Amino acid sequence: MDKNNTYGLLATFEGPADLLHAAEKVRDAGFKKFDCHSPFPIHGMDEAMGLKDSPLGIIASVGSLIFGSGVLGLMWWTSVKAYPLVLSGKELFSYQAFVPITFELCILGAALFTVFGMFALNRLPTFYHPLFNSKKFETFGDDGFLMSIEQADKNFDLNQTKALLESLGGKNIEVIEDTDETV
Repeated sequence: MDKNNTYGLLATFEGPADLLHAAEKVRDAGFKKFDCHSPFPIHGMDEAMGLKDSPLGIIASVGSLIFGSGVLGLMWWTSVKAYPLVLSGKELFSYQAFVPITFELCILGAALFTVFGMFALNRLPTFYHPLFNSKKFETFGDDGFLMSIEQADKNFDLNQTKALLESLGGKNIEVIEDTDETV
């Protein structure tokens, strides 16, 4: 087995509670580059893995502000500078008429920035990943609870990491090889 081709280890766990407990122990052992795979979200997994809060809320807020201020600026420019018309004695910039479209474009901006922000944060689309080579990895979408630990982690040692996963209840521990066959 060539160490340069080793991506990491993949272990199967019995259920969500076992996976959650294992994630806490792996985090406490100092591992940073590991991931847990399950068919549904597990409450508390983010804390168990030591993950930071997602920046997605800030990304959505920025999108909302950009789109909202952009359309409000466009409507101000059109009604005050480009086509100044006084209709029914109203002011040139009668903001009350612009509230609905500003609100709608704030929502649109937040939605678009959220979708594309999620793609960027999740590194999608992913056409190839070393875990795709494992038959066991296919089970996580149905009834599998898996944990993968990357070889790139500073604490990774093949034998010690395998022993850690076994001590945490990991079954069917598999060494994942990084053989990029998409070329």
